[in-house]
Amino acid sequence: MSSLALSVILSLVSAVAYAAGAILQEHVATTTPSRPYAPLHQPGWWVAVALNSAGAVLHVVALAYGPLSLVQPLGALTIVFALPMAALFVRRRAGATAWRGAIMATVGLAGLLTLTGEAESRPLDTVGRGVLAAATLGTVALLFLAAQGVHRPITRSVLLAGGAGVAFGIASVFTKSVSVDWLWSSPLAQWPSLAVIAALATGGLLLSQASYRGAGLAAPLATVTVVNPVVAAVVGITMFGEGFRYGVAGTVLALGCGVVAAGGLILLTVERLGNGLPPRGGSDRHAPGPQVGEGVDVRAVPGARTDLEVEMRSRAVAGGS
Repeated sequence: MSSLALSVILSLVSAVAYAAGAILQEHVATTTPSRPYAPLHQPGWWVAVALNSAGAVLHVVALAYGPLSLVQPLGALTIVFALPMAALFVRRRAGATAWRGAIMATVGLAGLLTLTGEAESRPLDTVGRGVLAAATLGTVALLFLAAQGVHRPITRSVLLAGGAGVAFGIASVFTKSVSVDWLWSSPLAQWPSLAVIAALATGGLLLSQASYRGAGLAAPLATVTVVNPVVAAVVGITMFGEGFRYGVAGTVLALGCGVVAAGGLILLTVERLGNGLPPRGGSDRHAPGPQVGEGVDVRAVPGARTDLEVEMRSRAVAGGS
């Protein structure tokens, strides 16, 4: 088997592992709404952590055998795998709008990453790492605080998932920098960067878990799937001196791919807002009230009239005439 074929297989298995982990995270979020970030007492959550860890390891190994321009777009298949897997295993079906949004987000992301040039094999210097770590922590904290101030579950979910995507993307940047600069003779020299990686990976996991509460599967997963590599690509362009292929034409195409990916996320969000289903364990102020004929006392329903009441009033009017 060629190294390229092995890279493709590893990338596909990694995407399946990520998808399965996301499905379990969403299931745990709906069954334990009181513990949005770390439901440590739930075995399913630990299985999800193991699946996400396995997906990360497979992704790193795939990068060792294949080019970044191939492996990263294949990782975007996570959202495409997750929808049919959720319908099959947990009976959580996605509508046509969600499917269109997922496909748009995946195609846009794949096109964007395909146009991104290869990364240079050089690490970030100490100052660059410090600035990047501070900017990342500030951005993630800002998104987290913004999420606490909104009341719509889907909006809160997208903000939290965006924070998770930023954390995961910058953790990948630090991982790449450490791998390039690693020396077995002095492994402790990398401990500050390893600490940042651990903090970002843990924070991303907790934020992604909370993002599934009351928002379904598709929108938060698509947000993480898109934001993660896009953030990494932006850092590569600004700090590693990368650029888009094909010059100005490639830049224009990349912007178009970004618009397509953003449109996919909007469709996923609209689908969730318009499905009319309140989150489990929550309430919906706009839910329809009880209807006549549903086993309720019609006298408790303002303005409700039964056929018998109408008939009695008709007879009274006829008798009085």
